[in-house]
Amino acid sequence: MRVILFGGTGMVGQGVLRECLRDDGVEAVLAVGRSSTGRTHPKLRELVRKDLFDFGAAGTDLQGYDACFFCLGVSSAGMSEADYTRLTYDLTLGWAQKLARVNPAMTFVYVSGAGTGGKAMWARVKKRTEDALLALFPSAYMVRLSALRPMHGEVSKTRWTRIGYVVLGPLLPLVRAIAPGAVITTEELGRAMIRAARQGAPKRVLEGRDLRALGAP
Repeated sequence: MRVILFGGTGMVGQGVLRECLRDDGVEAVLAVGRSSTGRTHPKLRELVRKDLFDFGAAGTDLQGYDACFFCLGVSSAGMSEADYTRLTYDLTLGWAQKLARVNPAMTFVYVSGAGTGGKAMWARVKKRTEDALLALFPSAYMVRLSALRPMHGEVSKTRWTRIGYVVLGPLLPLVRAIAPGAVITTEELGRAMIRAARQGAPKRVLEGRDLRALGAP
């Protein structure tokens, strides 16, 4: 399986990239982002684009891939709905539409969030993004991620998220014991996304418990 990964420098993307590089069934990974992942590996190739809204810049680089793991995301804190929509819906769909043209049989796995579809602004924007992706790709899975437990030094690019993990990170194993569907490890997440792309999943919208089951060792 050949994989395109967006957002390989964020906490989610770091974990997913690690699992892709470790998986013998993943033969190649193209990491697309604004900056290098900082990793070197025989499977890994990088496509660095300072302007990720320049959807035409990739050319033939995107052809011949079986799956896309879209791990890009921003916090809605302090953002207007228009700005959040641009960085969530518009950016995701811009790349998704291009990929659907060059790889129509591709499986698209999108990292969304627990609570998507609710009344909050971000939840409504995420739901519109999910719906558009499900309509665009015959094979697409929405990953509704809640709390993520980093297992191999993965760190967020957002300062306040990093601070939050320093304070609350030690409590994640306890939260997971009390609410098993609320916390997933970076290892489980990566495995779940790879397995969904390779062999499918029972649902097209995957919540915490679904992801843990799919990503079990």
